[in-house]
Amino acid sequence: MAHLPRRLLAGLLVLSGPALAAPAPPDAAAAPASPPVILANHRAVYDLSLGGSTGSRPVEAARGRIVIDFRGDACRGYTMQTRQVTELTSGETGSRVSDLRSTTFESGQGRDFRFKTTTVSDGSTSAPVDGTATEGDDGLSVKLKGKGKPFTSEGPVLFPSAHMRRLVEAGRAGQATLSVKVYDGSDDGRKVYDTFAVIGPASTGAATGPEGEGDKPLQSGPIAAMRHWPVKLTYYTEGVGERTPIYTLSFDLYENGVSGRIKLDYGDFALNGTMTALDLEADKPAKESDKGCTP
Repeated sequence: MAHLPRRLLAGLLVLSGPALAAPAPPDAAAAPASPPVILANHRAVYDLSLGGSTGSRPVEAARGRIVIDFRGDACRGYTMQTRQVTELTSGETGSRVSDLRSTTFESGQGRDFRFKTTTVSDGSTSAPVDGTATEGDDGLSVKLKGKGKPFTSEGPVLFPSAHMRRLVEAGRAGQATLSVKVYDGSDDGRKVYDTFAVIGPASTGAATGPEGEGDKPLQSGPIAAMRHWPVKLTYYTEGVGERTPIYTLSFDLYENGVSGRIKLDYGDFALNGTMTALDLEADKPAKESDKGCTP
């Protein structure tokens, strides 16, 4: 995810290195190291439907599809291609169709990020958002093609794949919340988001919806018994104090980075995403040991 629609949150969690501590007593058993988070190569398809609408101009119907193609590993880096086509229908405004396509690359260590997004709304194509971002000791630096000087933001800032791994790590550790800054190149490419995730208890059973229906590709096969956590991830404009959420993304996060039972809540309306197809390991990642690197 991430975002899934990359759009793949209130506060900032700064993770520092381990503090110096007194040596453990000789008879104390060392805690086993947690295995690294390995994100699965996969292609997932989600059908969109209306999940609710409020306000003076409610959305009366919605349909669409999200296709996510994720490839890579900690050695080669991670590429993700996303396409989201959405049709919203309202009695006042009629039917509106948007087609968003994005391609991103993130280095394995989460320091470099490249992105390009194009959007077609009701047949009108917007100028692409095309750029690069680097997370360094001085914070985040983003260069947008054709937009002059880079802009910066104080770090630390996570890119989407690093954010996904951090969420899985938090779930494994039993953390109930996670607050981090995230940059994914979405919108006009100039926004860094504060994110706040609420993480529920782990489950290993097949997830189902309120009517007993769920994402069919997740109901059987090896992923059906995989550990997963319900996550509610809220995005805010970067800043301080109380702010209105930009949108909220709810989903089941599987330990390999696959997402199920998606709901995108934009405030005035919400979209449900039901997985209809999942191709796992279509292109197996290279073994980290083959290239002498680790996640």
